[in-house]
Amino acid sequence: MRKKSLQRNPAVDVVIYLILGLVVLVVLAPYILMLLTALRSTKEIRQHPLEVLPRVWTLENYIRVLTQTPFWSWFRNSTVITVSVTLGQLFTSTIAGFVFAKYQFKFKDLTFWTILATMMVPGQVTMIPGFLVITKLGLYNKLSALIIPAMTTAFGIFLCRQFIEDVPDSLCEAAKIDGAGDFFIYSRIILPLIRPAIGSLAIFCFLATWNDYLGPLIMLGDLDRMTLPLALNYFNTQHSTDTGAQMAAAALVMLPVTVVFLLFQKQFIKGIAISGMK
Repeated sequence: MRKKSLQRNPAVDVVIYLILGLVVLVVLAPYILMLLTALRSTKEIRQHPLEVLPRVWTLENYIRVLTQTPFWSWFRNSTVITVSVTLGQLFTSTIAGFVFAKYQFKFKDLTFWTILATMMVPGQVTMIPGFLVITKLGLYNKLSALIIPAMTTAFGIFLCRQFIEDVPDSLCEAAKIDGAGDFFIYSRIILPLIRPAIGSLAIFCFLATWNDYLGPLIMLGDLDRMTLPLALNYFNTQHSTDTGAQMAAAALVMLPVTVVFLLFQKQFIKGIAISGMK
């Protein structure tokens, strides 16, 4: 018997595309509203009812954010913290994952599961003890108060260890026979083979650190030390909110993480797919 070729019904395709388009519209609606509000004048924003598209397109909100606030200081703070934390987590997570995956030592499993157990503790539980430790160390209101504690995470160690375990032991043993040291094996063999994990971890870390609000709120006090998410409150006063400037600032805050995701989305998706198969 001949096998009947499976042909998709065009009507089904239309329904699928309509559903997907509706989902995309629902997801993007808040961002579209944010961008449109940032391009309206203050007078138009206060009008009721608010029209879908601005009557007059203006960049005055962006200009006010960039010229009348310490925006570039906030941007520098966020960049320094995010880049430092991301690089620190990539180094500590990959090297700890390498040790737990390829080395045998006493209490190895107990140590690993103890580290993993810290993922079960909500971050809110450790906020006050963390604040007290930072204060005792004299790091309060310094960027290092946000950088140093975040440079190691249990999630990063777990993710890298899972990927490194799949690297054949024969590769490491062959390298050792040829006279390679531990750091050479780590840097020249392990790291190139776990690029999807590194890309995924880098994006997770970058997004979490860049968008962090509670950490800077607790650890930083001065206006010029603020990060961008925390600085969005700068546009709120006791009696009113500068909605246009706040939406413009939010759009500027969102821009770097969008660019990072677009640049590394292939490795990110590949890393998620591979980790989901484990």
